Amino acid sequence: MTSPEPPRSVAPSPLQTMSRALAHRNFRLFFAGQGISLVGTWMSRVATGWLVFRLTAPDSAFMLGVVGFTGQIPAFFLAPFAGVLVDRWNRHRLLVVTQVLALLQSALMAWVAFLGEPGPITIAHILILSCFQGLINSFDMPCRQAFLVEMVERKEDLANAIALNSSLVNGARLVGPSLAGMLIALVGEGWCFTIDAISYLAVVLALLAMRISPRVTESRPAPLWHRLVEGFRYTFGFAPIRSLLALLALVSFMGMPYMVLLPIFAADILKGGPDALGFLTGASGVGALLGALFLASRNSVLGLGRTIVLATTLFGVGLVGFAWSEQLWLSLLMLLITGFGMMVQMAASNTILQTIVDEDKRGRVMSFYSMAFLGMVPLGSLFAGLLAQQIGAGRTVLAGGGICLLGAALFALRLRYLRTLVRPIYMRLGILPELASGIQTATELTQPPEE
Repeated sequence: MTSPEPPRSVAPSPLQTMSRALAHRNFRLFFAGQGISLVGTWMSRVATGWLVFRLTAPDSAFMLGVVGFTGQIPAFFLAPFAGVLVDRWNRHRLLVVTQVLALLQSALMAWVAFLGEPGPITIAHILILSCFQGLINSFDMPCRQAFLVEMVERKEDLANAIALNSSLVNGARLVGPSLAGMLIALVGEGWCFTIDAISYLAVVLALLAMRISPRVTESRPAPLWHRLVEGFRYTFGFAPIRSLLALLALVSFMGMPYMVLLPIFAADILKGGPDALGFLTGASGVGALLGALFLASRNSVLGLGRTIVLATTLFGVGLVGFAWSEQLWLSLLMLLITGFGMMVQMAASNTILQTIVDEDKRGRVMSFYSMAFLGMVPLGSLFAGLLAQQIGAGRTVLAGGGICLLGAALFALRLRYLRTLVRPIYMRLGILPELASGIQTATELTQPPEE
């Protein structure tokens, strides 16, 4: 009588591998709520750009840059202080507060937009409300990023959660702008802001339905300034982290402001309207979604350094091609490439930082990430608006793409040196000579020294 064969382990399917973080209940709730809310967010962004363009022509290039500046500059100044508080406060409760405030901001934008049919709406109303949103984002982004680790109990699933969250953002980026373009053409910008305000209810309810284990915090926290300095030294005290954040800041300053100039390309270069603007934004979203899915499908974190170099190169090439294009189909193709490169570079950097940081410093590290990713964008938007007013939107985007290519080349030259710094850490964590158990950590580029 033969003994029964031992059960064979069934390898997970590609779909299971790409969605493994959804096995965590809290992340599932967040994923569902965010999926609804982010569609409204992208509708609101497109509507804001078109409303500014309509109100300020023929000086729209400069004013688009100003609005982008006021909406994101608070993150540059406040994010480091917000990071200290994110490490100190209850992140779950703080995130509920930021989402409720964002709902209020969108409702006020809807009210202002409806006043303009006709009414006393001015660009000052939009600037004030954009600044209000920037203040909210200064706390929301580092809190949201740091809160991911509390929703995903198994650290090996964190990289997948980051990639899935990025895919969600860009899936909404594909749907939201298209809906916004149609709504603006039919009924005006106000209804886009209204839908955005309502959509925030989904993520607020999802957050309230979560069951979060209490996080251990300091009983007698140190002074804010001391924690701020400690976070700065921890973040910038290691060359690989400095290089990673520097590349991200360069791309954000010189490359990302192409977004605020899209209404100029849609109307003046491609001779379209709000529907063309929706298609352009959506094309970038398709590329970014593909980039996020690419990262979600990875089983190993080895090679992320090369991936970041290639992604930044693709981003620069896409911008250069978009700047030269005068055909809608070619512009859509170039923005698809741009979106892919942007998302892979940003999400890979996020994955590395999120996985290796100490828990008690996570908020502060992610606040500097917010500065590099979001905080530099308003400065770049203002610069791009001024430059586009002088040399045109096309040449401005062309220059930004070229500088991003230069940044990718410089980072590639330093990559071998950065690897020598982290190789001992690889050995200590078991990543070299082989990856012991799937995605354990993402320290190919970064690991702060022990304190």
